[in-house]
Amino acid sequence: MVAVVRSFMVLLLAQVLLEGATALIPEVGRRKYSESGKQTPERSESFLHDFELRLLTMFGLRRRPTPSKQAAVPQYMVDLYRMHSANGDHSAKRPKSMGRHAERAASKANTIRSFHHEESMEALSRLKGKTTQQFFFNLTSIPDDELITSAELRVYRDQVMGAATPPPNAANGSGAAGGVHRINIYEIFGAPQGREPLARLLDTRLVRDSLSRWESFDVSPAVSQWTSGRGRNHGFMVEVHHPEEDGEERAGRSRHVRVSRSLHGDRDSWPQARPLLVTYGHDGRAGDSVLHGRGKRQAAQRKQRRKHHGHKASCKRHALYVDFSDVGWNEWIVAPPGYHAFYCQGECPFPLADHLNSTNHAIVQTLVNSVNSNIPRACCVPTDLSPISLLYLDEYEKVILKNYQDMVVEGCGCR
Repeated sequence: MVAVVRSFMVLLLAQVLLEGATALIPEVGRRKYSESGKQTPERSESFLHDFELRLLTMFGLRRRPTPSKQAAVPQYMVDLYRMHSANGDHSAKRPKSMGRHAERAASKANTIRSFHHEESMEALSRLKGKTTQQFFFNLTSIPDDELITSAELRVYRDQVMGAATPPPNAANGSGAAGGVHRINIYEIFGAPQGREPLARLLDTRLVRDSLSRWESFDVSPAVSQWTSGRGRNHGFMVEVHHPEEDGEERAGRSRHVRVSRSLHGDRDSWPQARPLLVTYGHDGRAGDSVLHGRGKRQAAQRKQRRKHHGHKASCKRHALYVDFSDVGWNEWIVAPPGYHAFYCQGECPFPLADHLNSTNHAIVQTLVNSVNSNIPRACCVPTDLSPISLLYLDEYEKVILKNYQDMVVEGCGCR
């Protein structure tokens, strides 16, 4: 029974999501599927597996992801997804830790990827007045055809115990009550043996000790070069400059920037507090960004179209909800759990009514059909489609927020 439900849902995904993409299935395959009652279970499962691979290819995946239980989804990525899901409601709050630079970057990207650093490649050093930490992000899972337009490095810092809490009107970090220090982010070019690494400054910020929050740094120049093949990825270096203070106080301040796992820290908090590299890119396919809302004007237009039902059997949109758990995809799709895909079905009778949203060609074809039955009537097909965004883990357990075009039927017509 499970196999039957799974087969049915995958078939619906193909027919509806791909807008008539049965052409993806070889003619022999379609014939075999229609005669599935005569197939052996092994042949049916083989066909289903092949079909699922085709759907995964549409999602840009080479195989079905099977994330481990230890795979962590950064809260920042969840917040970005929720921001997108506001459906054009511009009053929806952006994530508190999202800077204006990241918001602009997200508005132009159809793919946002997040990466945790390779903990085995960390390097820590302390010199008088500063602490430096080197770490590396593996970006090889980014496809070659994806253009990275921006990137941010996100570092979490805990409040320094004993630091004075600033007044409410002193949130901008200048003229601070309490101590301040500077965080510099460098791109590493190389590390000569026994010497400090060769590096260039990418971004810097003066921060207050008395706040716990995420800090975002623009590292676009480095990541763009690495992913385009114009530079080699040696990682980043975070440099924390401390004010002049005694050794015990300095040690306390140097530990509050969370760039490495603490041996005595809370194991549960580290997955959500570790450094995060976020890339904003576009795969070259036309369409909206992940933060593009559909807006009230389009919703009103759809509502107006749905008022014209016409004849009961006329071409129109019908309900179809795709539940990812029915095909076992909820294991790697974080959000949404499913979505309303809809589909088009119905007659295109002669004469074609205005609400059937017909083309001139469809009108002519229907007219000819009325005198020559050898010519088929126009077909009821989607005429207006909208995208959805998926938040998911890929084959490498990297968390991705991506916009997929033409996933939801918004309007039907005779074509």
